[in-house]
Order: sequence, then C-alpha cells, then structure tokens
Amino acid sequence: MKIVDQLSLLLENQPGTLADVCDALAAARINIYGLSVADATDHAVVRMVVSDPRKALHIFEAYGALAIESQVLMIENDNRPGALSRIAKILSEKKINIEYAYLASAPAAKKGLLILSVSDPKKALRVLRAG
Repeated sequence: MKIVDQLSLLLENQPGTLADVCDALAAARINIYGLSVADATDHAVVRMVVSDPRKALHIFEAYGALAIESQVLMIENDNRPGALSRIAKILSEKKINIEYAYLASAPAAKKGLLILSVSDPKKALRVLRAG
C-alpha cells in the first residue's frame, strides 16, 4: 500500500486514440498498473497509474494530450468478499471521502489491485496501515 502519482488525460473519444497512447508508453517501456476510462460525448477521461509517471507525462505532453497529475492510493488487497468494504469502512470512520476508485483481479487470483482517490491520501495511508 502506497501513495502514487496518477495521470489523468483528456483524449478524443474515437477509435485508435487509446491504442496510440498505449503504443507510445510501450515504446518507452512504461508499464500500466491501473487504467480507467470514462467516456463523454467528444472526449474520454483516461486515468492511469504507470511505472514511470514523469516520463509518461512528457510523452503525453508531446502527444498533445492534456495530462494532470494527482496522488492516489495503490493497494494490493485480498481478492475476497468484503475486502473493499473493510477499507471503505475504515476510511469512513476517519471521515476520509473516497472520490472514485477502480480495481481489477482475475477471478482465481488471491490478490487484486485497488486504486483509490481520496480526500486526504496521507491520512488515508496512515489509518489503513494502522487499521
């Protein structure tokens, strides 16, 4: 569990745009740990946690994509019923708001990766480590 930089991009919502961005990251040997895409009419908001956010930010800027950095929690958690509920409850009790989240795991995997955007990342990290 740690605080990491997340990059949020505003991309055109058309076929091939995400592939181009992913190709550029792959060419720079940057791995994507987490990805979320939310569509709008003309654009999509792509949020990602990558192995080298500084280098990725430069690639996105060269690509002409608007990119914003923010801090999120990256948590490797148990892939079992109630795991997210426990985390959400701990944060709720300390009045830390979960603004958005994304996660994934294979059905048979023992662990999953959870990305949380919270109102106070440092406090959230402290209380989750203690909890």
